Amino acid sequence: MSVPRRSPEGRPERPNDHVLTSIEICAGAGGQAIGLHQAGFKHLALVEIDPYAVKTLRENIKSLDEWSWEREYCDVLSGDVNDFRPLPNADGSQADLQKSVNFFGRPLLKKELDLLAGGVPCPPFSHAGKQLGKDDERDLFPRMLELVDELHPRAVMIENVRGIKDAKFEEYRRYIEARLQGGRAQRPETGVEEVFDGLGYEVCEWDVLEASDFGVPQLRPRAVLVAIRKDVLGDLKFVWPTATQAPKSVFVALKESMEDRYKPYISAGGEIAELAKDRLAEWKRLASLAADARKDGGVAPTLVGGSKKHGGADLGPSRAKAAWKNLGVSGMGVANGYEEGERKESQGRDLFGSDGPMLTVEQAAIIQGFPDNWKFTGGKTAQYRQVGNAFPPPVAQAVGKAIADVLYAARVRDARAEGERRDALPGQGASAVADSLDDRQRAGV
Repeated sequence: MSVPRRSPEGRPERPNDHVLTSIEICAGAGGQAIGLHQAGFKHLALVEIDPYAVKTLRENIKSLDEWSWEREYCDVLSGDVNDFRPLPNADGSQADLQKSVNFFGRPLLKKELDLLAGGVPCPPFSHAGKQLGKDDERDLFPRMLELVDELHPRAVMIENVRGIKDAKFEEYRRYIEARLQGGRAQRPETGVEEVFDGLGYEVCEWDVLEASDFGVPQLRPRAVLVAIRKDVLGDLKFVWPTATQAPKSVFVALKESMEDRYKPYISAGGEIAELAKDRLAEWKRLASLAADARKDGGVAPTLVGGSKKHGGADLGPSRAKAAWKNLGVSGMGVANGYEEGERKESQGRDLFGSDGPMLTVEQAAIIQGFPDNWKFTGGKTAQYRQVGNAFPPPVAQAVGKAIADVLYAARVRDARAEGERRDALPGQGASAVADSLDDRQRAGV
C-alpha cells in the first residue's frame, strides 16, 4: 500500500493487516528509511540525534504525498538512541511512541513489530577512523541488541561500513551473531568466552553489498546484517540481494544537472557564455571518457560525510579528490546553489575553477541515490554531511524487499496453517478458531 486511502475528514484510514511496520534507529537524513519505504515498509518511528537530520526527516514527511502514512503514524524522535523507549515501562510510564497508538489502538507490544533497522555509527569500524571497534564509545551495536531483546521484531537489519568485516573484528562479529542466534563467543566487556542462548533469531546473512550494483553511481560498499526470528523464518529461505543493474556513470547521473547549472551563464551571452560552454564541454569530455575507459564504468568514489569536528565539507581524502578530478569534478569543496552563489559571488570557484565544477548538495544526493524530491535542511555543510553519511536508498530498498518477501511468505504460510487447523476442528466452531487467532495476533505472534 503506497499511499493510504483517505477518510471523509482527509485523514489516512487505518491500514489493513498486510502493512509491514518498521522502527529505525540512527536514521540520519533518511537514506535507509526511503529505501525501506520503497520496499513496502511503513515506519512507526525514526530516531536520530542530529537536529538538522531530524528536521530533514520531519519536513519531507510533512510535505511529500507518498509519506502521508508516516505523517499519521510515525514519530520522528530527536535524541540519543540510548534514551529511546519504544514500549511502556513496567512502572506504567509512557513509551516514546505516541502516533503508533493511532495505528494499533494501543501501545506497541513486544513481538508485534515487523522490522527493526539501523545504520549504527560507522567510526568504530571505518577505515577512515581509528577502528577502535567495540572499545569505541560510538559503538551502538550493544544498544541495537538491547532493542532487539526489548521489541523482539520479526526481522532485524543492521547496516555499517565494510570495515566491520575485517579480520580484526571477527571475534566481535561472532559475539553479535551469538547474541542473536545463540552460540559460543567472547563477551567484549571481559574477553571471557561464554555460551549464549541467543534471542531467537537466525542470522541469514552478514555480507557486503556494493552500491554501484544497484544503480547508485558510486563505489560505496556497505556491510549489512539480516536476522529473522526463527519462528517467522521456519522453513523459508532469505535470498540475499544480487546486482539489479549495470553501474551508472557519473556522466549519465549528473549530465542534466550540470547542464542546468551552466545554463544561466550560457543564456547570458558574451564572454561568460563562452566560458560556460567551454567548461561544460570539458566536464562532459572527462566524465564520458571515464565512463567509457575505466573498469568501474566511471562511477564516483565514496562520498565522505565527515564530522562536526572537522571543518567544512569536501569530497574526501587525496585519493578521492584525484578520482573526482578524473571525472572532471573538483573535490576541494561543495558548491553553492545558483542564487547563493550569485549572492556570495562564489561561482568562479563553484563552476569555473581550473579543476572543474564542484558538486552541489543536490548533485551529491544524486550520487547517493536519493529521490529528486527529497530536500535537506540546515546550512550547506550540514546538508552535505547528511548526504555523505547516508545509506544509499536503492541498496536499502533491495535488502528491504528481500526481507519483505520472507515476511509476506511467512504470513501466507501461517494463514494456510490456520486454515488447515480450522478445517481439522469443525466441532470447535469457526468462532473458537477465530478467537484463538485473535488472541495470538494480540500477543504479536
